[in-house]
Amino acid sequence: MGSINIIEVKTRAERREFVEFPLRLYKDCPYFVPPLYGDEMAVFTDKNACANTCVSVFFLAQRDGKTVGRIQGIIQKQSNELHSEKRLRFTRFDAIDDVAVATALFDALEMWGREKGMDTVCGPLGYSDLEREGLLIEGFDRLSTFEEQYNYEYYAKLIEACGYSKEIDWLEFMLRAPKMKNDMLARVAERALELSKLHVVDASKLSKKQYIAKYKDGVFDCIDLCYRHLYGTVPFTESMKKQLIDQFMMVINKKYLIVICDENERVVSFALCIPSIGEALQKSGGRLTPSAIQKVLKAVKKPRTVDLGLVAILPEYQSAGINAVMLWKMTEYLESGEIAHFETNLNLETNVQVMAQWKYFDSEQHKRRRSYIKNIAPVLERKD
Repeated sequence: MGSINIIEVKTRAERREFVEFPLRLYKDCPYFVPPLYGDEMAVFTDKNACANTCVSVFFLAQRDGKTVGRIQGIIQKQSNELHSEKRLRFTRFDAIDDVAVATALFDALEMWGREKGMDTVCGPLGYSDLEREGLLIEGFDRLSTFEEQYNYEYYAKLIEACGYSKEIDWLEFMLRAPKMKNDMLARVAERALELSKLHVVDASKLSKKQYIAKYKDGVFDCIDLCYRHLYGTVPFTESMKKQLIDQFMMVINKKYLIVICDENERVVSFALCIPSIGEALQKSGGRLTPSAIQKVLKAVKKPRTVDLGLVAILPEYQSAGINAVMLWKMTEYLESGEIAHFETNLNLETNVQVMAQWKYFDSEQHKRRRSYIKNIAPVLERKD
């Protein structure tokens, strides 16, 4: 078996190979959902809104001229400054089942990180908390959501063989209609809105573009305030906000974007639920072909599964029962039969308050993801 050659991605052909390698690796996997091909290629260009706040490197591993692995490293300068850390994130790690390939990739990444003054590697973590993150540890026989990455079971073995250990886990839940109707939830929700003088925005009165344009700033303010202390999060710059809106505009159904405002139309809470488009993208490899676009639009208009993207409530309203409004809306969709089930995506294992809410549903914890960590600081020799 030939030696492994590590290539730092520079040329357009190498960039294309970096993006297409996992599409070949998972070609016959029924659970893998590709990211949008165009979005992945844009990561290398000025269209990447995080280019000003991050430093990135991309490596390919090749053996006998054939790609056998890839990895990206990110120095998230905002996060490091906020937390006084020298962390290098790894993401977009994919490889064949070969420890030697993984070792070569992580060795190259760690050497690059040391040269940049970093002392710790962690991940999988992207540019921000809204990118795909975490390594799948449980749930290999379940279809991935569009928002998160699928990986083969052997990945954990490869990463741990390179000296990485668990830092934190996320749990994911499937939520079905409650087995018994809960009328109390509706009463609590209505009373909470009345006491706090709040209202649920009627999305039917605005077009999707008008709706998003009117409330996007308030939504991002909620995210920054409510998620700032959570693992891996960073504040959103204006360019990051624009990029996220552009990326998700097509897959948002305003019916499932619940916004709650006060009397002055200030956003105090929201829930972004995204129609599941995973199956619509599988055959096209994430490319928006005419056929794929048609399937995506159909899935967005009449979804059977909906993914929970983000939910946030401003701190001053978190004890006012506003979460009951979101739960009430979700149970309505499930009990009507309009939606078969919700997927929660990532819940930090330490966020017991959020996970306690799933008791209102027929819930199943069906996936687990993990972020790993490794100290790469050089060991100083003792001088006696």
